[in-house]
Formats: sequence, C-alpha cells, structure tokens
Amino acid sequence: MAAKAKKESGKKPGMISQIMQIYRYTHAEDRSLPWMVALAFALPVVVAVILGAVMRWSPLTWVLVLITAVMLGMLLFTIVLTRRADRVGYAKLEGRPGAAIGVLGNISKAGFSFPQEPVWIDPKTKDAVWRGTGYNGVYLLGEGDHERVARAMEHQERAIRGVTAGSSIPVYRIVVGTGEHDVRLRDLRRTVMRCKSYEPTNHSNPLLARIHPRRRFILTKTELATLNDRLRTLRRVRGYGIPKGVDPLRPPRVSRRAMRGR
Repeated sequence: MAAKAKKESGKKPGMISQIMQIYRYTHAEDRSLPWMVALAFALPVVVAVILGAVMRWSPLTWVLVLITAVMLGMLLFTIVLTRRADRVGYAKLEGRPGAAIGVLGNISKAGFSFPQEPVWIDPKTKDAVWRGTGYNGVYLLGEGDHERVARAMEHQERAIRGVTAGSSIPVYRIVVGTGEHDVRLRDLRRTVMRCKSYEPTNHSNPLLARIHPRRRFILTKTELATLNDRLRTLRRVRGYGIPKGVDPLRPPRVSRRAMRGR
C-alpha cells in the first residue's frame, strides 16, 4: 500500500491541473487575465453562432462548426494564458542578477551555447558580461550599467578578435535592462534569434555581383566547434576576469515552468 501511495504521489500533474496552476499563478499578478482568456475562448464560438444564424446551416453543420469553434477557442485560450504567464514571469525575473543568462541557458536549438559563468564581473556593482556562441557568431550578453558593461564588452571583443584573427565572425553586443538602449528581458530570446550578419559574395561575374551582392554569414558545425574550442582556450588563459573571493554569479537555469510557478 505504501509503495502504491508513493507511486501515485510521484505522478506528474495532468494537463488540466497544470493549466489551473498557470492560471492561479498568473492571475495573482494579472487581474485582467479572466477577461482576456474568456474573450479568447468565446470569440470563435460567437462568430460561429452568428454565421450559422445568417447562413441557416443544417443541424449536422451546426454541430460540426460548433465543435470546431470550441476547439479553436480552447487553443486561443491556451495561447493567451501562456503569453500572459510569460509576461508575468519575465516581470518577476527582471532586474535579478543572472536572469538574462538563465533565460538564454534554455535555448537548445540552432547551435546556441551560453555558459552560466560570466567572463567579466564588477565586484562592487555586480555588473556582468557573459559570452555565448551560435551559428550566427559570438554573443556578448551584459547586465548592469550600460556604459560600464559597454567598456567591458569592448575588452572582451578585442580578446575574441585575437583568437579569431583572419575570420569575419561577427560579435553581437546585447545589454539587458530597462534603459533607453537596453533590451528588455522579455525580448531577449527574440533579439538573440534575430541577430544576423551579412558578408559580400565577391562574385567574379559583374552581373552576379549586382544580383547577389551579399550573403548571410553562417558558421558550419565544424567551424562552430573550432570557435568554441578557441573561446574555451581563451577562458583558460585569461580566466574569468573575476577577483578572488567574488561569487561569479552562478544563476540557476530559468525554465518556462519555473517562471509560471509550476
């Protein structure tokens, strides 16, 4: 009996239970949530009823269309709830040290890699810079005062250019915060995904050079692996740039479930 009870207690919550948890977590901070999700669910149903009254559908058509409308309403309900929950979660995380790298640490596609340890940190202000890579190039991610972080990124970029000399690998600088030139935490993933660079095609044919003057810069898997090896070597040689005795801000990974209180 004890083993059976233990097995039952270890079961994962069902989909309805998870939706209710997300709803309660989000509603505590977003009081307009009930109206938003109710409108999202009811809109397809109302539209279906109006169309059916105007077009005078047969009973079978009524049943099929209403079932479709309810399913579409449930889908819209879930989309609205998820987006509102994400907004609340990002608002709670914004301003916390290490929140940015915690969000990016969960990117598992397109070859992105964002180590949790910063490559630079100010022991007094806790401003920090992290370095990540992807098929589009190298990313420098900063938190803190924009000017101080920008100066630190300048030094970090020079070091990166030193180990990638002779290549055209782009380095993207992103400072996370609430300032005029900063990227908000909720927009960070989208900003990273949209970072792109282009390089000239250098066609020998003048016509092709005019038609296709540039192409998007993308690293191959081999080139990305070589880049990561060189950056790891740079980390070992230069260290983290963190004075002894200073906590290097090892933030926990931030998942969407954690943001919603699951």
